[in-house]
Amino acid sequence: MEKPEFIVTPGFGETFRNNLHFSTAVRIGNRVETSGQGGWNHDLDIPEAIEDEIATAFNNIALVLAQAGASWRQVVHVNTYHVGGFPPLVNETIVRLYRHHMPDHAPIWTQLGVEALGLPAMRFEMRVTAITD
Repeated sequence: MEKPEFIVTPGFGETFRNNLHFSTAVRIGNRVETSGQGGWNHDLDIPEAIEDEIATAFNNIALVLAQAGASWRQVVHVNTYHVGGFPPLVNETIVRLYRHHMPDHAPIWTQLGVEALGLPAMRFEMRVTAITD
C-alpha cells in the first residue's frame, strides 16, 4: 500500500489544521479524497445567498484538488450535505456547476440532508474523490 500524503490548503486549510486538527485532502497513489468543503472565504465567512455559498464551495474544492495535484476533470464521486432540504435552486445551481467544472463526464453523486454543518451559518458542504491517472 502506498503511503498517504496529507494535504493542507493554504489559508482556510491552515486554519482548520491548526484549530481542528484535520487536513483538507489526502492523496494515496492516484486517488485524492477531500475533506468536506463549505462555501467559506479565508476568514470563514459564508455568503448570504445559497447559490453563492454553493459556488464558493465548488471553488474551494478546486483549490484543494489543485493543492493535491488533481482537478474537477478527474472527480469521480461527490457527496453533498444540505441543511434545509433540497429546494429547486439548490439542485439547479449544483447541476449548472457540475456541467461547468466537469463538461465531459458526470460523477456519481450522493445528497444527504443534515441538521447542521461545521459552521453555524453553513447550509452546504461537499467532499469529492478524484482519480488522477
